[in-house]
Amino acid sequence: MTTPTSVREATKDIPVVGHSNVVVVGGGPAGLSAAVSAARNGVSVTLLERYPYLGGLASGGMVLVLDDMHNDLEITVQGLGMEIIERMQKWGLAVVPPEADRQPDVRQTEAMWQKWSRWNLFDFHTRSTPHPIIFAAAFDPDGFKRAANDMVGEAGVNLRLHSWFSSAIVEEGAIKGVIVESKEGRQAILADVVVDATGDLDVAASAGAPFSEGSFIVTTVSRMGGVDTDAAERFQYGQPERFAEVDREAKRIIGGCWQYWWLKTPLPGVVWCNCPHMTGFNGLKVDDLTAAEFEGRRRMAALLDFARKNVPGFENAYVVDFAPQTGVRQTRLLEGDYVVTKQDVMKRVYFEDSVCRGRDYYTPYRALLPKNVDQLLVAGRHYSATSSAQKLSREIPPCMAQGEAVGVAAALALDAGVNVRDVDARQIQKKMRAQGADPGDRPSDNAMMLEAAE
Repeated sequence: MTTPTSVREATKDIPVVGHSNVVVVGGGPAGLSAAVSAARNGVSVTLLERYPYLGGLASGGMVLVLDDMHNDLEITVQGLGMEIIERMQKWGLAVVPPEADRQPDVRQTEAMWQKWSRWNLFDFHTRSTPHPIIFAAAFDPDGFKRAANDMVGEAGVNLRLHSWFSSAIVEEGAIKGVIVESKEGRQAILADVVVDATGDLDVAASAGAPFSEGSFIVTTVSRMGGVDTDAAERFQYGQPERFAEVDREAKRIIGGCWQYWWLKTPLPGVVWCNCPHMTGFNGLKVDDLTAAEFEGRRRMAALLDFARKNVPGFENAYVVDFAPQTGVRQTRLLEGDYVVTKQDVMKRVYFEDSVCRGRDYYTPYRALLPKNVDQLLVAGRHYSATSSAQKLSREIPPCMAQGEAVGVAAALALDAGVNVRDVDARQIQKKMRAQGADPGDRPSDNAMMLEAAE
């Protein structure tokens, strides 16, 4: 019997289970920021998330450092990105180098390097070593979930977890809501404005917005417990030649990682491993995602066996957990009203319609606006940028700043009764500053001026 190549799905009515001024799809860092920002500005918000928690790759993907939020001594990501750090700090679930350790006369000394480098709180973009210590935060994934829950609850957001986006509802060129899949079947949620914070541009792609596709490394992040980090660091600095030999073999087993394969967390004895870095896997394909999970676990099991035998401090190490979300860094990228280039990021080009910042690079409002679809906004790693630019500007704090900006934009559009495309970026900037964020409306000395042209 020949297997058919397709089947026809029966047409049926889909129940409408809600309507909000704003529907945000994706509860990761960008999505929760968009939802909280919009709700705090007085509009009704529904936040949809497929997993049973908020935080996306920060919590579920266990990307346990918040960085790319500084320009030398200046902190460039404020607002909600800073608020979530401060909430976690109160619980002892986030660690930030004190200001005294980030001063120019000490931040690049060997003493500061040995104190903070295993927290990954340094500027790896600099060529000189040791790299300078910067403002960044190492945090606990469940601390991020808890803070996100509190922020969403306090803002009065209608949160729907376990809700998997299925398709966009588009009429006459404008998005009207979304259809989700859940244990209750297919359901529709209507909205005046929709925010795509899925990370993979699922909503905008479904709505017909143009996009490109890129690829980058994927990672199955994990944590190990039972580690004596003091002993491991004594080995690193006390026996540098032997350490280099062992570290080289560990990285061979891993097959790809950043400078350090293990890093400290706020939990004593628990380290996180932001590795292995694996190429050749497409984050939009089920077979590839499945294969990546198996390959990542295979490599990390081999690494654990090696570390127990060869790395002092790891003799009693064990696996605490693997991240429930695969660390996918790049898939679909919006082709919006403006496409940010690598040159824009590298040269820190300033835009008149900038609404947020990262490591002193700027994001114009136009890069958050899809073509061909009205009343739709985008925030997160899938924003309108070239593949090479996105690789330099996809970190979590800048994505949170994007989310905060589009939440403001949605509220302004609704208050004025205009299309989100027609919101004045200057009004977004003004509102962002009023709520403690930095929209990047004031170019730094090393930023180039660029006219906001089509």
